[in-house]
Amino acid sequence: MWRAVRLGIATQAVRTVNWVSQRSGRGSGTVIGGTVGLFLAPELLTSLANDRRVILVTGTNGKTTTTALVAAGWDGDVTSNDTGANMPAGHVAALARSGATRVVLETDEAWLGATLEATSPAVIVLLNLSRDQLDRASEVRQIADRWRNFLAKPQAEDAVIVANALDPLVVYAANEASNVRWCATPTSWTADTMSCPRCTEPLLRTDDRWWCTCGLAQPTLNSYLDGDVAVVGSTRVPLALGLPGVFNRGNALMALTALDAINVDLGRAASRMSSVGEVAGRYGLRRVDGQVVRLLLAKNPAGFAAMLEGLGDVHDVWISINARVADGHDPSWLYDVPFEVLRGRRVRCLGERRLDLATRLWYAGVEAHVDEGRPAIEDRVIDVIANYTAFSDLLKESRPC
Repeated sequence: MWRAVRLGIATQAVRTVNWVSQRSGRGSGTVIGGTVGLFLAPELLTSLANDRRVILVTGTNGKTTTTALVAAGWDGDVTSNDTGANMPAGHVAALARSGATRVVLETDEAWLGATLEATSPAVIVLLNLSRDQLDRASEVRQIADRWRNFLAKPQAEDAVIVANALDPLVVYAANEASNVRWCATPTSWTADTMSCPRCTEPLLRTDDRWWCTCGLAQPTLNSYLDGDVAVVGSTRVPLALGLPGVFNRGNALMALTALDAINVDLGRAASRMSSVGEVAGRYGLRRVDGQVVRLLLAKNPAGFAAMLEGLGDVHDVWISINARVADGHDPSWLYDVPFEVLRGRRVRCLGERRLDLATRLWYAGVEAHVDEGRPAIEDRVIDVIANYTAFSDLLKESRPC
């Protein structure tokens, strides 16, 4: 009885503290309440997840967008940590504010094991692994090893694993799981998987597959893209996404495969996904000091490579870089980004580390302008690519068009 009372008090504390945080303007009300609730009842996440159907989404890039697509595609009342608070405090906050039995949780790569144990998910989506914030996070091979261990635990036996077959680190992590659905999620980024995660020998590649002499190889696909059509098992589903880029079609493919695993009608799911045009401020048009911009988030070399690939014939680009705790203090990762694709375009460098960015662009042969303040207003929409805290700053300063 006392346990039930304690859990009830902890749940109410989550709601109250987050409400106060929001009303006082001191925060978004997505983390602090969950922190208080877990302090009062460390088992609170397990309790709140009980009797709910949970889908977990994790990976280095694309978590927030894929989570939003799964939530949109799932019919009925769905709760999610849609602000991107992807550790236990954020999960608790999301579950405490809604009694919905359908749950989609974005999960930080390092927290997959704890979240898996607490929520007993029906589906786990493994998007990708690449280097990110290495001054405060593990090397990606260490994370792949942890995932592999997590997925071997009893709590994962009943889960369907939806995994990216084109990422050797993800394949290594999920290869021993009992129920895996392999997806081909396109990417041009292979710099973190030049050698085999099992034996460290160089990986061998052709245009459409990869393998190693030790036996680790790209698995047979269950889902893939055929242009603007998602092929999930024997079902072909046209995609008409409101989100740009082939990488988002890949995210949609993963989302549809996850929903297929719980028997959601894919045609209807894809139709509902098409209504998603903005995700936590990303991709939508906003106005910053009179300038209309499209905000794009890229936190690491792989993310920047995807965003740069999707620019098309855009001539003017603004890039904003900070190096705070949430970004990683070391901006040397800029030298791994293929900025050379920006040659012939005009790039404006913003943010606290704009000089580091400008130096990297100089080496890449890109015309770069360093702005101490906000650049002059252009009479067209400007694409702004920003890393984590720079994006957050711009989002706070902007308003929807």
